[in-house]
Amino acid sequence: MKRRDQFMNVPRQAGKERDSSERIGDFNEYKERFSETEASEQASRCMDCGTPFCHVGETYSQVKIGCPVYNLIPEWNVLVEQGNFQEALERLQETNNFPEFTGRVCPAPCEGSCTLSINEPAVTIKQIERTIIDIGFENGWVQPRIPSVRSQHRIAIVGSGPAGLAAADQLNQAGHHVTVFEREDQVGGLLTYGIPAMKLSKDIVARRVRLLETEGITFKTGVTIGLDVSLDQLEADYDAVILCVGATEPRKIPDAPGQGVGYAMDYLTSVTRQLLTGQSLIDLHDTRGKDVLVIGGGDTGADCVATALRQGCRSVVQFGKHQMPGSTRTADNMWPDTPNLFTLDYGYEEAHVQFGRDPREYLIAIERYTTDEAGRLTGVWTIYNDKIRHADGRVEFQKLPGTEKYYPVDTMLIAIGFSGVEQDVLRHLPVASQNGKIKTMAYATDRPGVFAAGDARRGQSLIVWAIREGREVAEKVEQHLLTVHKQTG
Repeated sequence: MKRRDQFMNVPRQAGKERDSSERIGDFNEYKERFSETEASEQASRCMDCGTPFCHVGETYSQVKIGCPVYNLIPEWNVLVEQGNFQEALERLQETNNFPEFTGRVCPAPCEGSCTLSINEPAVTIKQIERTIIDIGFENGWVQPRIPSVRSQHRIAIVGSGPAGLAAADQLNQAGHHVTVFEREDQVGGLLTYGIPAMKLSKDIVARRVRLLETEGITFKTGVTIGLDVSLDQLEADYDAVILCVGATEPRKIPDAPGQGVGYAMDYLTSVTRQLLTGQSLIDLHDTRGKDVLVIGGGDTGADCVATALRQGCRSVVQFGKHQMPGSTRTADNMWPDTPNLFTLDYGYEEAHVQFGRDPREYLIAIERYTTDEAGRLTGVWTIYNDKIRHADGRVEFQKLPGTEKYYPVDTMLIAIGFSGVEQDVLRHLPVASQNGKIKTMAYATDRPGVFAAGDARRGQSLIVWAIREGREVAEKVEQHLLTVHKQTG
């Protein structure tokens, strides 16, 4: 029998990363998978909990707990510890359509809810997950699953991000005829054009797309709903339509100058497009030799920092309005909630190596911009703030006199999140919307037979939530098809 107290003796290892000074010279993935021995050793740290919180996947009063797709984490940890990677892969694929994506770019809420993380470093769940699926592909265990029986139902899915792909996979495996429409020239949504290649190789995305095609899914790229084909036409041609159009309408900074300022997602998309197609960059998206300012402290901002470093920027700094996180949980962020802790993400580590400092500035605000005669941005004057939390829960930011500072800036990238579905997309989709999102009830829109899922329905979220939404909307479509069949049969 295996010992179940290895968490007391085996320290956490996060996996090998390529040297920072080397990897900023290319856009190849910066992180490597575990070896089988390393994965087995790390999996042995799993506590075999009586009540594992890592796979709860629910939110209670704003507290987010565990894995939204309900990954059977303790089960495949035991199998990996035993060296049984093939059966671990089978368990992993029961709940997760695309573990090669989540194992690379998911922020791993499961690890924040790991029981061990109450007072020790969590089990390295995300890296073990990636290792399982990578070994599965390397050994030929991941093979096309072609349905032996097909129904007469035809389903159209608009958008090929993780929600759309997950819904397509589920419905195709149920035997239906699925067509996915994508406005870009390549399938994948933000998996292809939003997440930088050094975090998720585009070869990994293309490999999964080829597998889905072999299994019977039809992809049509370069098709914009509302311009190339209407929603009315899709409703006429298909038995159900699922809208997975994302939520990439950027939040804006109203007083920013018109020149030298852009949006993070446009920048990341443009750079990836150049890598994939050789398309030239506009001047704003070429940061070589420039002083770059990133506004916004999230993952997208970190990706902008890492991308600018690879382009050869002269300097890069990232502004956030919140205070620097601590190394331990605060009273309002207790386990098993997702922890808000200070970490040195890959781009920040690279910037530290390149420029000798972490590029992040906290509790900072722009007081005014400086521009040249043509109106192009040349710099920003800033001031630091003090964050005051009142007894009634209100938070107030007060300027700190004497902390003014000037930063030269050639390019400012706005990465302060998204407000909902792109306005141009909503204008061409005659469905009810609310607060910038497609309005649904149990995934159904106000048009019979038309559903919505992913960020378009719930707002900006995580890849793992998109996969869950895709799986759940597929269930609703199945129920709809069964109901219609009974009514017409």
